[in-house]
Amino acid sequence: MQFDLSLILSGKYHDWLLSGLGVSLALTGITLLLALPLAIAIALCRLAPIKPLNWLALAYVETIRNIPLLAHLLFWYFGAPELLPDNIKEWLYSGNIEAISAVAGLTFYTAAYMSEDIRSGIRGIPVQQIEAARAIGFGFMATMRLVILPQALRITIPPLISQTLNLWKNTSIATVIGVAELMYQAQKVETDSFRSTEAFAFATASYLGVSLVITLLAALYHHRYPVRNV
Repeated sequence: MQFDLSLILSGKYHDWLLSGLGVSLALTGITLLLALPLAIAIALCRLAPIKPLNWLALAYVETIRNIPLLAHLLFWYFGAPELLPDNIKEWLYSGNIEAISAVAGLTFYTAAYMSEDIRSGIRGIPVQQIEAARAIGFGFMATMRLVILPQALRITIPPLISQTLNLWKNTSIATVIGVAELMYQAQKVETDSFRSTEAFAFATASYLGVSLVITLLAALYHHRYPVRNV
């Protein structure tokens, strides 16, 4: 059997694969928009002068990071809807529950890892800046919002880009709950055409291409904004 590139460059199989690529990119973008503010909130809870918040944030991070992503997605797809009221459950099942479950699982999973990167960035800011902000009357939240976070997020961008790269690759696991992303569509093409080489070559090239773009963005950021001591 020869490799037939035309199979994935035109026709319905091409459309299926492009549709899957679009879904994977959308999953990445939506999850990133939701996970970043959640990660900031978790990081602040880890550092807040309120012990119960510290414990809750720590429990969240350690629980999420020690459970495989596959288990998270299966829970959000099969388990979480059963805990909801019947009217909400019916609404979910009448809509795109697969995509909603994938976004939920990926968001909570990614936020746990991002929060640790952000917390490390905050702890990298000299304590004298916090003391100076407190000396002029800033509370904890004002100090973080106006003084610490703007600096911490800047030095945290490189590891956050790395987490974005991980997120992009993790979207492939959403195929197990029926999300029509890139791997799902590649499997669909393979099943329909019995041409696995072409289908998975497209998926491999797509994952590699987007990953290289993200890696290039990280390299450009390192070059444009080299990390210096604060």
